[in-house]
Amino acid sequence: MTPITSVVLSIAGMFALLALLYWMQKKHFSFGQRALTAMVLGMAYGAALQWAFGAGSGVVKEANDWFAVIGSGYVRLLKMIVIPLIFVSITSAIANLKDAKTLGRAGALIIAVLMATTAISAVVGAGYTASFGLTASGLATGDAEAAASAAVENRATQFKAKPIQQQIVEIIPTNAFYALTGEGPNATLSVVFFSALLGIAVLGVRRKHPGSAELITNLLGALHDVVMRLVTIVLRLTPYGVLALMTKFVSTSDFAAMSKLATFVIASYLALITVFAVHLAILALTGYNPITYIRKALPTFIFAFTSRTSAGTLPLTISTLRQKMGVPESIANLAGSFGTSIGQNGCAGIYPAMLAVMVAPTMGINPFDVAFLLKLVIVVAIGSFGIAGVGGGATFAALTVLSIMGMPIGIVGLLIAIEPLIDMGRTALNVSGAMTAGLVTSRVMREEDDAAYSAPDVELAEA
Repeated sequence: MTPITSVVLSIAGMFALLALLYWMQKKHFSFGQRALTAMVLGMAYGAALQWAFGAGSGVVKEANDWFAVIGSGYVRLLKMIVIPLIFVSITSAIANLKDAKTLGRAGALIIAVLMATTAISAVVGAGYTASFGLTASGLATGDAEAAASAAVENRATQFKAKPIQQQIVEIIPTNAFYALTGEGPNATLSVVFFSALLGIAVLGVRRKHPGSAELITNLLGALHDVVMRLVTIVLRLTPYGVLALMTKFVSTSDFAAMSKLATFVIASYLALITVFAVHLAILALTGYNPITYIRKALPTFIFAFTSRTSAGTLPLTISTLRQKMGVPESIANLAGSFGTSIGQNGCAGIYPAMLAVMVAPTMGINPFDVAFLLKLVIVVAIGSFGIAGVGGGATFAALTVLSIMGMPIGIVGLLIAIEPLIDMGRTALNVSGAMTAGLVTSRVMREEDDAAYSAPDVELAEA
């Protein structure tokens, strides 16, 4: 069989699986069922392609280039609607408030929950690393790892951990229109800030110029309706995007290299599962049913897992909070938006803490020392502020923590082989942290909708 024939057959197989998902949609299978089926099919088809042709073969590469039209294209569509969604949702929600103080209290509560859960994540990550006896001195260094370490060193020369004061100041955009383009590491938070300020301005105008305020409010309402319809159109493509993304990941992964670092992978996922259990415990303590939470959030977690982007998952995160869990629009938007750049439990909590504990013994530091652990938790919590929710966010979080702790950063490159695998779980946990913050804030402010939370699932793709 010629390579061209193999590529054509591989693409035909993908189209057959896409047709199956389309059939399931026409037969009214639930959104969650289709997303889960897409992930399983993607894993199976990716494994079949790797078994038949090899992870590094030209056939797999060429086929995945075509699959990327679906997978990468879907991720780009989601990123395309992130900024418009944040802008119209937050601005219109605030413009319709009666009291702007509610916004400030909600924002403070969300940030507090995100930072607190990140501190807990650091403790959990450090605990598992120490209990497994993981250390940087035991890592193998091959050509790929050496090259990655060198790249990280070069990256570090251009990167300096910014103090918390500077990170806070940089949230304020010097050019609101530039922030709305989505460029820059703080673009999401900058848009949140500008949108909130614009909404507050509308509230102020309403007292002196009610006619102007009504005009702007109506315009924002119309824009909100159009953007939400756009979100609905994009979300309907989720199962197809999940299928293509998972197929690419499995078909191109070097599982032999990953197996060399199996202990770190196991420790990482145990830490991720433990922090997720903490989320469930927090929700249970605040009166939410954890089983209902898992059932309603599962499709969003699946996409976050396969796409490895918290920012790209934002439309799904917000829609799930609003439509399926009864969180008010303003709180859902703030929790989802803040969760992409503040207090990421997986990328900015567990991961950098694990690396610091691994490096500590090589520097003669006892990782069980209380003073060391206390400093580590504080640094991780503060350093999680402003970490971008896109690919590479965990790397910047690790660079921040290790540099502040005065530790070498080469270990980041040594883990390059397993980075995609653990990043999938980290991203899903980041999203769970944002959702938990939104739900807890709703409960504390007594703006929750228990009837909506307990009701049967709403189909996001049909909303």
